[in-house]
Amino acid sequence: MNRCRFCEAPLRDVFVDLGMSPLSNAYLTSEQLQQMEPFFPLRVFVCASCLLVQLPAVQTPEAIFGDYAYFSSYSESWLRHASDYVEKVSKRFDIGSSSRVVELASNDGYLLQYFTVRGVPVLGVEPAANVARVAESRGIPTLVRFFGAETAREIVSDSGPADLIVANNVLAHVPDLNDFVRGMAILLRDDGVITVEVPHVLELMRGNQFDTIYHEHFSYFSLLVARKVFAAHELAIFAVERLPTHGGSLRLYAQHASRGKHTVETSVAALEAEERTAGLDQIGGYTGFDDRVRRVKLDLLDFLIAAKREGKSIAAYGAAAKGNTLLNYCGVRADLVDFVVDRNPHKQGRFLPGTHIPIHAPGAIAEHRPDYLLILPWNIRSEIIEQMSGIRAWGARFVVPIPRLEVIA
Repeated sequence: MNRCRFCEAPLRDVFVDLGMSPLSNAYLTSEQLQQMEPFFPLRVFVCASCLLVQLPAVQTPEAIFGDYAYFSSYSESWLRHASDYVEKVSKRFDIGSSSRVVELASNDGYLLQYFTVRGVPVLGVEPAANVARVAESRGIPTLVRFFGAETAREIVSDSGPADLIVANNVLAHVPDLNDFVRGMAILLRDDGVITVEVPHVLELMRGNQFDTIYHEHFSYFSLLVARKVFAAHELAIFAVERLPTHGGSLRLYAQHASRGKHTVETSVAALEAEERTAGLDQIGGYTGFDDRVRRVKLDLLDFLIAAKREGKSIAAYGAAAKGNTLLNYCGVRADLVDFVVDRNPHKQGRFLPGTHIPIHAPGAIAEHRPDYLLILPWNIRSEIIEQMSGIRAWGARFVVPIPRLEVIA
């Protein structure tokens, strides 16, 4: 039986079952289309003991993240988000040339570059060697390792503790949750600060955001659960902000429970009260999500099938992991979606996992002039609609599947 990655309790309660799916970032070459493709269960549980929503590991971290196809710098809105974050925390915590910033899962240096131009010493920790090489080429020192207690001790021994630890959208990707959080506690200076960004499970449920579930995302957090996890390693969350990113995320501010200097802000109690009102402090608050997800699936299939019966052409924008969950769960293949475009050249010329839909550069949209453009990374829909506004010239319309099907002229 699977056990909770935080408290070790047995996992029996199903949160949502999305069937079988390939790894969402395992993009295929034309040669691989002729080979067997592995699919794994995408069945999410909620721990009845600690209430952590989680997906049991089906592959090793090395298999998932060893050669990663996601590069943060290809999203303009995400770069703005990173730049705004650096500006804000630098002022709030007086981060300057005498400080030391370490980012965990630093990707291609998308965020640390904004500290570097301020003269702040930085270190990135990134397990995907291909992505880390891009960061290094930008002058951002990057340690190619999976982070945990052992790596934290090595960093402290080599270059000292961190004044600021940044962990944006990585905590959900960690199979050994306790080792990762323990590592942050080891790496953090006595009066230092940790900031963590995680998708909010409350918004996931409210917005039918089942497509944010994939094998790379092991855990889905509420503030109530996050405080338990941090407290188990003598870290205290002293502030929380709600962010619009990824359909609704939390930015958690943490410090050493016994040595931190920041007082706990009212934002923490306020959000915990909202989560309790929504029922996230009891197992019954997590039921019913499976039924709502199924309705989203049926609505999308009804639309795509009807459009194809009318002879319409359909393309998709964004070869994103969330799109791969959506398409595989709905059983959509190249008979319903002709192709997908993506700005990331590392994905172009390949095929989506499971669905085998070909990936082209964005210029393919103007070349083929589809009748509909299905936006897969709906969390940046405004950015995509602005970039692709030219499709209106031939009467094409945008389709957004989440949280409910919407067709935009």
